[in-house]
Amino acid sequence: MEPAFVEANGVKFGYLEQGKGPLVLFVHGFPDTAYTWDRVMGAVAAEGYRCVAPFTRGYWPTEAKEPYDSDTLGADLIAIIEALGEQQAILVGHDWGASASYAAAGSRPERVKLLITLAIPHPKSLKPNPFTLWKIRHFFTLGSKSGPEKARKNNFAYIDELWHRWSPAWKDIPASEIAPVKEAFSHPGCTEAACAYYAQVKFFDRPKGHRGNIKMPAVAFAGTDDIITPRQFEKARHCYDASYEVVQVPGGHFMHREHPDEFIRELVRTLKEHAR
Repeated sequence: MEPAFVEANGVKFGYLEQGKGPLVLFVHGFPDTAYTWDRVMGAVAAEGYRCVAPFTRGYWPTEAKEPYDSDTLGADLIAIIEALGEQQAILVGHDWGASASYAAAGSRPERVKLLITLAIPHPKSLKPNPFTLWKIRHFFTLGSKSGPEKARKNNFAYIDELWHRWSPAWKDIPASEIAPVKEAFSHPGCTEAACAYYAQVKFFDRPKGHRGNIKMPAVAFAGTDDIITPRQFEKARHCYDASYEVVQVPGGHFMHREHPDEFIRELVRTLKEHAR
């Protein structure tokens, strides 16, 4: 798939698209790109949906333009929905894409029909403690001034390390899985933008879009081998005012790539049950 482009929220976004029907916006995380959704989009498009996967702010070929805070990333998603000529969308967000989706749903609930997130519980449910901070130590590495240099060193060896750390049961991750990420990060400014997502984090000042409860139906996918356990998603129930389902699937942080068939089956079921 070759990217198309759209102007939204003052940024030129590249995006991938398949299918026709109600809009499903697939939002990638770090370290990843919109190509992470290639298999998933095809399956969901076959079910009668318009599937769009943007390259998020700063990720080549999307324009790199500050700021990179979660509220801005959420506003990007709302603007993309509108720029695509739609009134509402189903959001499917992974990692930073989940953070952006929480912010979009929290700030503009009328634009989000169904919220589906992967690998990240609602941020309001996460309480800083030494164990949690150790799990997310990459925030401090990547958010430092030397973060981009660290990420690029030895052909992006740190990116390889993160994929293996976050999906520990995936013993033989093919180089082809991570190649699109390294390709994107090789373009000027992309690694700096990706690290800027981490540099803007203020652990004791939650973004506005993350402060309220989620008003629309929501589904959270939790990998059984992820460093964030399914139990932590269950503990987030108080963050939801409408229906909330936790779906456990095999795999770690990159569950949708590690076990695509199982993930796709559960995602299609979720859409049939919650989005029609």
